[in-house]
Amino acid sequence: MRTDNSKIKEIFKDLSFSNEEIKIIESVFFKTTYKKGTIILSAGDIVDKQYYILEGCLRSYHIDAHGKEHTVQFGVKDWWISDYTAFFSTSKAIMNIEVLQNAVLYKLSKEHKEYLYAQIPRIETFFRIKLERAFAAFQKRILANISQTATERYLNFINTYPTLQKSIKNYHIASYLGITTESLSRIRKELSLN
Repeated sequence: MRTDNSKIKEIFKDLSFSNEEIKIIESVFFKTTYKKGTIILSAGDIVDKQYYILEGCLRSYHIDAHGKEHTVQFGVKDWWISDYTAFFSTSKAIMNIEVLQNAVLYKLSKEHKEYLYAQIPRIETFFRIKLERAFAAFQKRILANISQTATERYLNFINTYPTLQKSIKNYHIASYLGITTESLSRIRKELSLN
């Protein structure tokens, strides 16, 4: 399936490619569309793909032994999403990925990613930098979860995802923040009074 050159430029910002390299990239990126509510990955699945989000919103979440959902990440336009623990370790998925808004994604398999690294080495640098930034963001999130109040975490959420809260369910936001929906409502009410 062929992609659009402008999409390649959007995915790989600040990189330029020859026509031959574009053909190589087009040969391994596959455009897919998903409807809201679709589960594209379930715990226990084999994970050999990651997804670039062109449009829409997704979330990755874990379901604990008590059946409680814990949202780990929201994925929005220009982000990548997968169960990275399983993707990098070749173990089975511990996460689920749900489409929260109709989505257009480009999927890239692990095998094809390695092929790109061999054929176009600067793509490996591109992904390394993305991974470093993601690791730093996850570390900041962990620190916030153990050191900030629920209100501070909510304010960080609004700064990170300024338009998201109006288009996703409150329990998804509460699950991401590690609080109940009642606590989220209370925080919103208190902030609106200030």
